[in-house]
Amino acid sequence: MLPSHVLPPLLLIGSNVLMTWAWYGHLKRPAWPLWLAILISWGIAFFEYCLAVPANRIGYGSGLYTGQQLKVMQEVITLSVFAGFSVLVLGEPLRWTYLAAMGCLVAAVVFIFLPVE
Repeated sequence: MLPSHVLPPLLLIGSNVLMTWAWYGHLKRPAWPLWLAILISWGIAFFEYCLAVPANRIGYGSGLYTGQQLKVMQEVITLSVFAGFSVLVLGEPLRWTYLAAMGCLVAAVVFIFLPVE
C-alpha cells in the first residue's frame, strides 16, 4: 500500500500526462479537422479529470496538503511532463531558458512547503 502522502502527487502526474496529450497531442496531426481535434482532446480530458479531482480531494480533504501546495505541485508536474513531451513527441530542443524557469518553479515548491511559523 502506498503512503497516503504519495497518492495525490502520483494521481497528479497521471492527470498531467493525459492533459498534455489532450492539449498538445493533436499538434502532430495537423490534417485533422479542428472539430475532431477538439472532440478527441475533450475525451482525453475527461480521464484527466478522473485523476485530478481525486488527487486534489484526497490531498486537501485528508489535511495532507493545502490548496496552494497542491496547485504549486501541479504546476511543477505540468512543466516536467511537458518538457519530456516537447522533446520526445514534438521534437523540440530543451533550451536553457526552460530549465531556468523550471528552477524558479522548484524554488516556489520549496517556499510553499516551508513552515509558516
